[in-house]
Amino acid sequence: MTGKLTVVRAGALTTVQDRGRRGHAHLGVPRSGALDAPAMSLANRLLGNAPDAAVLETTLTGCALRPDRSVTVVVGGAPCPVTVDGRPASWGVPIRVPAGAVLNAGGVTAGVRSYVAVAGGIAVDPVLGSRATDLLSGLGPAPLRDGDVLPLGAPARRPALPDSAPWPAPPTELTLPLRLGPRADWFTPAALSTLTSATYRVSQHSNRIGLRTEGPALERVSAGELPSEGMVLGAVQVPPDGRPVVFLHDHPTTGGYPVIGVVTEAALAAAAQAAAGTPIRFTPG
Repeated sequence: MTGKLTVVRAGALTTVQDRGRRGHAHLGVPRSGALDAPAMSLANRLLGNAPDAAVLETTLTGCALRPDRSVTVVVGGAPCPVTVDGRPASWGVPIRVPAGAVLNAGGVTAGVRSYVAVAGGIAVDPVLGSRATDLLSGLGPAPLRDGDVLPLGAPARRPALPDSAPWPAPPTELTLPLRLGPRADWFTPAALSTLTSATYRVSQHSNRIGLRTEGPALERVSAGELPSEGMVLGAVQVPPDGRPVVFLHDHPTTGGYPVIGVVTEAALAAAAQAAAGTPIRFTPG
């Protein structure tokens, strides 16, 4: 350990995330990892970190941290005000935080999840090859609490390039390309038409497990139930209330509700930044 961060303010939900745990679904372990993977990767690139360096993922209200040594930090993802010891600092570019100063990533001004990356990465112990917090299975470090102390890795010796980069804006409307199946035949033709023509909205009950929707219910052909079967990232499961749920990175690896389709993984980063009430359109893709 070459330094540490003390959590001054944990915020609504701040977790350690990296690229996640791939290849363990057969053991019942979800992938987990950063919901907005491109934002995490860009923050790490700006610092010269390895692509899989662990970062902090905040939710809506940000967090505040105090390093015990001078560190270089990028706050990116969902835009938010940034201060160092109360003085305004830049969002989306590398900034220097002196030893003992308090870095505050404030509440988002758009989107949902901001990312706080530190040169050298968050060096908590990996579990099954990843440092990611998994809210469903409980693997990895627990969500941050005030007073927690996080170890830091050694910064890269090579300079970080580039010094700045454009960040995608959080969506004002979410378009999710959808491939129908494997259980599309469990739904009426009218339901399939509704899914790709109606406008849904992001529910306030969404979380890292799934993006829940509000909108017209999808009618099944029959009221029967499936035995549990494997679930993949981006699966659109339809529970008994008929409102689609898009599975995100902490999703269960099995489930018994029918999957009407699967959203392309590349579209899930935007889904991670879609605030409650954001309109959603499912499009054939």
